[in-house]
Amino acid sequence: MDNPLLQPFDLAPFSKINNEHYLPGIKALIDITKKEIALITKNQEPPSFKNTVEALENTGKALDRATSIFFNLNSAETNDQIQQIAQEVSPLLSNFSNDLLLNQDLFKRVKTVYNHKQTLTLNTEQQMLLEKQYKGFARNGANLSEQKKKQLRDIDTQLSKLGLRFGENVLAQTNNFELLLDKEQDLKGLPDGAKEAAKQAAAEKGKKGWMITLDYPSYMPFMKYAQNRALRKKLALAYGARAFQDDEQNNQQLVLDIVQLRYQRAQLLGYESHAHFVLEERMAKSPEKVQTFLNQLLIKAKPAAQKEFDELEAFAKQLDNIDQLQKWDGAYYAEKLKQQKFSLDDEQLKPYFKLENVIQGVFKVANKLFDLEFKEDPSIDTYHQDVKTYRVLDNKGDLVAIFYADFHPRPGKRGGAWMTSYKPQEKIDTSDGKCLLNPSPHISNVCNFTPPTATKPSLLTFNEVTTLFHEFGHGLHGMLANTRYKGLSGTNVSWDFVELPSQILENWCYEKQTLELFATHYKTGEVIPMQLIEKIKASATFHQGMQTLRQLSFGMLDMAWHSGDPSKISSVKDFENKAFADTSLYPQTSKTCMSTAFSHIFQGGYSAGYYSYKWAEVLDADAFSYFKKEGIFNKKVALKFKNNVLSKGGTQDPMELYIKFRGQQPNPDALLERAGLIK
Repeated sequence: MDNPLLQPFDLAPFSKINNEHYLPGIKALIDITKKEIALITKNQEPPSFKNTVEALENTGKALDRATSIFFNLNSAETNDQIQQIAQEVSPLLSNFSNDLLLNQDLFKRVKTVYNHKQTLTLNTEQQMLLEKQYKGFARNGANLSEQKKKQLRDIDTQLSKLGLRFGENVLAQTNNFELLLDKEQDLKGLPDGAKEAAKQAAAEKGKKGWMITLDYPSYMPFMKYAQNRALRKKLALAYGARAFQDDEQNNQQLVLDIVQLRYQRAQLLGYESHAHFVLEERMAKSPEKVQTFLNQLLIKAKPAAQKEFDELEAFAKQLDNIDQLQKWDGAYYAEKLKQQKFSLDDEQLKPYFKLENVIQGVFKVANKLFDLEFKEDPSIDTYHQDVKTYRVLDNKGDLVAIFYADFHPRPGKRGGAWMTSYKPQEKIDTSDGKCLLNPSPHISNVCNFTPPTATKPSLLTFNEVTTLFHEFGHGLHGMLANTRYKGLSGTNVSWDFVELPSQILENWCYEKQTLELFATHYKTGEVIPMQLIEKIKASATFHQGMQTLRQLSFGMLDMAWHSGDPSKISSVKDFENKAFADTSLYPQTSKTCMSTAFSHIFQGGYSAGYYSYKWAEVLDADAFSYFKKEGIFNKKVALKFKNNVLSKGGTQDPMELYIKFRGQQPNPDALLERAGLIK
């Protein structure tokens, strides 16, 4: 079989790859990588940085590229066959990773170089690579006995399978639910655009009426605007009950199995808990420091959140005689109250946020800050017709990166938004070894934004606009990387530092100078009126207390699952209720559960790391205050951010990089002031 994954390629050859190519292709590339590693271990010369550390860094490039293509497709355009392949591929990769990290001969060579590092003339990046490699072995069992190494392998194989099953169950439950409405009165309150989208969704399934699904662009408008409280309740309970129902897609046991295996793994490696293991290599360093950080924010946020909640409940009572505010009421009455306070709702804003214009807007911001140009190139191969492709150029016209943008929900796409690197940035030796080449990275953003309808283009909510800027911030981190080694490039940084480039970019969405670049009415071309900009800024702190409390609750739930011994936990729901006790405002519902659909920590890489969103918010608020002081498009500040944060990746300690950019440690008050929690 002529397998495109086994041929050299620069741009990912999506249209040439069939599902049957993945399993044999990845198997073959694992074997090739094993041979590359064998050349290192069999080298008769004494271990050196070049023949061991650098040589190891340069192994497995074709395998990395094939797996990045496959796993992004498993998230962005999956089907039953791809999911089945993922179940076979994941344990193979887990075993291979263990083979590598538990390879005694390889570890001995790396350890020899590490033990002699004081005698070597290494630059900062080389030192970081050596440190990362050595710790990669030590933190993954290289110093264990053979018996314990076998236990570790078994655990890792199980975890890779369980994580996949967890995600598949959530996706299946999201896709399985359909609320088909045949009476237009049941849609009372919904904007025309949401009604049209619901009608279109039903028609696409060959049904009459209006269909509401659990996809965010369908779910959220209904929760915000639908007057029918019983239907909001039905929808909210369905969303909250994903993978928590009495069927084969129930994730409760998977949650318990995953946290238990993570705990066992940490114990094997000599750590008190999974959180202790994870956080050792983060900016936060320990669960205690994370807990202190979350509690300090809780002390500031909870009184504000309680005050906001009481006001909202009183408002619902006054408006509709609602005695007790429930979870399915929150978004609806919050939107009503927001409209009353600021005369502002998403429907007023959406006509100014046509997706294509917002994309051009974020490109203009990137141009003003970093001199980047984005040229659409439809000739670049993609995996779906929705995907747009761009060549990213600098001000000299040289290629910086390739950018893929995939922005609409589909049945084969999981919810949420993410950035993927199809080809990381690195500098490679020319064949004569005299200089380094710096080929362009290939970066992707995948989101789930409101799709176009028969009569309207894709018009985004303001929340979707900030999400687009957020993911594009991650994208810039990948595009503007400028490091020697791929393992330290772009987003390969401490997890609690990775959200800084994404979250800081959201700040530009609230600025008049930014909005005037792209926020024009899709019909008239009118620039967004000043009064709406003022309302956006004025409403930015609306319910920030409740929003902060919500995020803290997720971070605390994550830490509760991962900071101790989970063996005595028998009920996922009871444990979750206990973890949420300090942050709950709404009455608990017995039929819903957060943990069973908490993909960030049970499928993604955020276990013992969800706090990092808030942690990075402290960084981004402080960093943006610097831009505000000097000018939001100040080239000097932008260059400092590019040179000390975006381009540096994980080549230095993140706090050192931050201080080089900012000239000081981050001030947490900047976040609290921005959120309106302190004056």
